[in-house]
Amino acid sequence: MASFNKVILIGNLTRDPDLRVTNSGLSICKLGLAVNRNYTTKEGEAKDETTYVDIDAFGKQAEVLSKYMQKGKPLMIEGRLKLDQWESNEGQKRSKLGVVLENFQFIGGRDDTTVKNPEKMEDSSSSSSQAEESFDGDVPF
Repeated sequence: MASFNKVILIGNLTRDPDLRVTNSGLSICKLGLAVNRNYTTKEGEAKDETTYVDIDAFGKQAEVLSKYMQKGKPLMIEGRLKLDQWESNEGQKRSKLGVVLENFQFIGGRDDTTVKNPEKMEDSSSSSSQAEESFDGDVPF
């Protein structure tokens, strides 16, 4: 049976990236992305619809996103859907569909005043090449 799991989204971050490092040294960054859809109903009424998506990034990509992104900034991501399932404290089965980031692209102009760690700021040639590096290791789950 053939299958294909690919997602491409463009939206704005709903919160600052949350970077954590596992005991084994793997960086994990959790992001929230708001993706908007504007459409017109049959009656001609303009409507807006927003979808909120949780995204997990790993490795070097997680570190770069954590360093250069913040709430409200636009981002394009490419990834795959992943269903998380767990049992709540009350014994109820829960699930949530999210995205595991495989690649990303910064959108918009560079604004040096928004870099989180200005003392670590690099010149434009080195920071752009760092952002284009991709994580080529396997994600642990």
